[in-house]
Amino acid sequence: MDFTDVSLVALRVFQEVAERGTLTAAAAALGYTQSAVSRQIATLERAAGASLLERRRDGVRLTAAGRVVLRRAVVVLEQIDATGRELAGLPADAGTVRLGWFASAGGIVVPQAIAALRRTHPGITVVSREASTPVLVRALRAGTLDVAVIASAPPFRPPDAESPPLEVRTLGERELRVAVPASHPLADREVVDVADLRGQRWIAGQAGGDDRLMGVWPGLDERSHVAHVARDWLAKLHLVAAGCGLTTLPSSLLPAVPPGVRALRVRDSGERRRILVAWPPRPLSDAAARLVDALRAAVSDV
Repeated sequence: MDFTDVSLVALRVFQEVAERGTLTAAAAALGYTQSAVSRQIATLERAAGASLLERRRDGVRLTAAGRVVLRRAVVVLEQIDATGRELAGLPADAGTVRLGWFASAGGIVVPQAIAALRRTHPGITVVSREASTPVLVRALRAGTLDVAVIASAPPFRPPDAESPPLEVRTLGERELRVAVPASHPLADREVVDVADLRGQRWIAGQAGGDDRLMGVWPGLDERSHVAHVARDWLAKLHLVAAGCGLTTLPSSLLPAVPPGVRALRVRDSGERRRILVAWPPRPLSDAAARLVDALRAAVSDV
């Protein structure tokens, strides 16, 4: 086991693979060929004397040795980045927080939290990106995000099974609703039954690379008719307004509902969604803690 000749490039490639979950996605993000990524991983595995990745049909997963190497790599890369900032004349802790968020959180909650933080603490800089909850969880583990706003559905399991567990706090819990065109026969109701949703046309999109369709009401006992596929929530809602079909709607997006759309409750559905904030298992920086407070306030306001 000898890490003396391991390069920073290899560590950054490994970090990217850990976040992206596949060699192909990591190569695309880095602008490398897949063979170049594979060579860097092989270099690390030779140095470690152990396999760092378990190759699976749906991508890769870190082995026990891989988790150890990633944990140490994150520390090394953070120190290198801090050194670069200091040499550039910036403070070692520049008050920058790297935030990740799942799609519907970007409609109201995240912009409102960032705006509030800019008013109260203008010295804190937030850089953010959207991704699916599984990708955000991997990014927290890989050290490329400081804080992530993630989603959870019943039975509300932990976001992953890795150890030590991520720090997770519930920001809010809301019921899922169904958005219908104002001209739809159901639009004059406040509450509908699940049975009323059978046989409808749906507007949906893939859920972060898995097979679930976000937009179709969960648990319908029929093969759903998806008339339009869209990942963006605003696009879905405007397609609803145009009379193209129905879609599901997190309650956190109610303030963003455009004219021509009714958001209806579904009786006794048990379909609730939690908005969570998560971070790696270590103390938050002061800047990150203030961002978490702003996110909590934003969810409460919504």
